[in-house]
Amino acid sequence: MGELFEKIWFDEHIQTLSDWKKDAYESFSTIIADKDNTYPCIPGRQGFLTNNLRFSFAGDPRKVDSAKELSLALREYGKCSRETGKYASLVTFFETPKDLLDQFDVEDYRELFWKVLNQVTAFDEEEWPEDIPTDPTDHKWEFCFDGEPYFAFCATPAHEVRRSRHFPCFLLAFQPRWVFEEINDSTVFGQKMKKSIRKRLVEYDGMPGHPDLKWYGQSDNHEWKQYFLSDNETSPSKCPFMRMQQTLPNFTQKS
Repeated sequence: MGELFEKIWFDEHIQTLSDWKKDAYESFSTIIADKDNTYPCIPGRQGFLTNNLRFSFAGDPRKVDSAKELSLALREYGKCSRETGKYASLVTFFETPKDLLDQFDVEDYRELFWKVLNQVTAFDEEEWPEDIPTDPTDHKWEFCFDGEPYFAFCATPAHEVRRSRHFPCFLLAFQPRWVFEEINDSTVFGQKMKKSIRKRLVEYDGMPGHPDLKWYGQSDNHEWKQYFLSDNETSPSKCPFMRMQQTLPNFTQKS
């Protein structure tokens, strides 16, 4: 079973954690709830402050066992996400050894992100939702697990220019699609939220927003491109996601 944690648990028990877990959570808390209120993702910040977020930990992201840990956490999260609040998200911190920190660049982490997601989907025991296309080139495609669609987000230690995608360890976050029912381009609230987030994002990163950032459902949108953003304005031409059911190999060396 994937163990989930919440802010109020950390507030009381953080000293019981191992050093890397403690450091990861405290770094996240400092970034998302910065005293000057500059973090660009307003729903994420609000979700953290109001205990809507849930957290999990996983080991070295190069190991299949870590992807399995994430899959177990996602399965548990899908059962309780609607009870956590309207700004729900699952944030997973991965133990990131020194050799990754020293050797991996942004493109290495991009490959690692998609390998983890491909491994996670291989642990999915449910059928892909009928209302979500299986082709990532479709503008309505979304990553799904255990029957639930999610927006995935990756931050890495190698991102330096795009500050909003930097984190001291390898980090994945998953927002349930239902969170965006009120935060979308068809509502006045969603339009205002988008404008505020994009403005804060430019100020936070000190550069224009990535051209791949669009709304889910737009005819020219590709969700998968938004999951992992480059430190510049480039993006891959083909989605690396593969929905597969097979025995997963381990991999421990830099690709």
